[in-house]
Amino acid sequence: MKAYVAGVGMTRFEKPESREWQYWDMVREAGSAALADAGISYGDVEQVPIGYCFQPSTAGQRAAYELGLTGIPVYNVNNNCATGSTALMLARQLVEGGAADCVLAVGFEKMKRGALGGGTDGGDFATSPVARHYGIMAARHGFEMTPPTAQIFGDAAREHMEKYGTTEAQLAAVAAKNHRHSAHNPYAQFQDVYGVDDILAARVVHHPLTKLQCSPTSDGAAAAVVVSERFARSRELAGPLVEIVAQAMTTDTEDSFASGSCVDVVGQPMSRAAARQVYERSGLGIEDVDVVELHDCFSINELLTYEALGMCEPGESGKLVESGGTTYGGRWVVNPSGGLISKGHPLGATGIAQVTELVWQLRGTAGERQVPGAEVGLAHNIGLGGAAVVTLLRAT
Repeated sequence: MKAYVAGVGMTRFEKPESREWQYWDMVREAGSAALADAGISYGDVEQVPIGYCFQPSTAGQRAAYELGLTGIPVYNVNNNCATGSTALMLARQLVEGGAADCVLAVGFEKMKRGALGGGTDGGDFATSPVARHYGIMAARHGFEMTPPTAQIFGDAAREHMEKYGTTEAQLAAVAAKNHRHSAHNPYAQFQDVYGVDDILAARVVHHPLTKLQCSPTSDGAAAAVVVSERFARSRELAGPLVEIVAQAMTTDTEDSFASGSCVDVVGQPMSRAAARQVYERSGLGIEDVDVVELHDCFSINELLTYEALGMCEPGESGKLVESGGTTYGGRWVVNPSGGLISKGHPLGATGIAQVTELVWQLRGTAGERQVPGAEVGLAHNIGLGGAAVVTLLRAT
């Protein structure tokens, strides 16, 4: 059975502690918008997978109850930065498997200011779920007194630069592109435009990554209504449907750790495997894709993902972004929303927010950031520790 996205909604992504709201307020706003976009009520929803990382158990129920008290199953989902896309994947599986005809996938996060701590328990890396990942990093690069997540991705950038000659200007070009794109996104946390020189001149977080190449902590929520073909036929839904053509999740394999490389540890092999599965299942390839929302938690990860998705050969990603091939007028438009770097990164909401942007693009309703003629979109969401989810969407 096919699964379709019938409605989407999201809040503006905000700087933590800058707006007086709670996580359930975010979910009420995003969820209500998605239901209205689909033209249905919460009473039509049969199940709700709801993702977040930094709230206690059953926070999903507390949030979903703002939409209605109908007694339906609510699943609390936590999969690090891939949490939102994991919730969406559960929704799709429920619909495709015939267990439900209408599922609401939700992701939210209420975060604190400052850099992420790297998944440690009280600062003890030995008990961290990502201890193996950071151990690989420390064995090759040592451990510096910089934010752990920026450090492991920054070390991946150093390796890429050493191996392929990737330049700091090429890394900065990723951030410059995404900041430029976000200027037209009213939902983005930042809408300021910076040039490559501005980005290179910003404060260094972990060499070679500057502050403007790192995604910020954010508050926000996103939601998507996923329905079956049967449900769609029986209702006069408000918005055009977008088909989830194929979707795959992968987790770490030996390839993540065997090389001792941070490029592999941060998930390039997972992303490559997930993309391969999606292409095989759909019969489509990256050459068929028009618009991409990918996980640019740091500028280097956008370059690594170009290679993993097959957009270029290994080592050619810096040249690809520098050539303009991933912005308007190029072969693909990548992160028209501004991406994580500029739109923001509330962990639980990110994966669904990516799909929200793609649905708007494939409907032709993205306003000033509309990609002309967009018919196929690809979302890539990855979490250290690890999970990579690739979703292929098509306009109907």
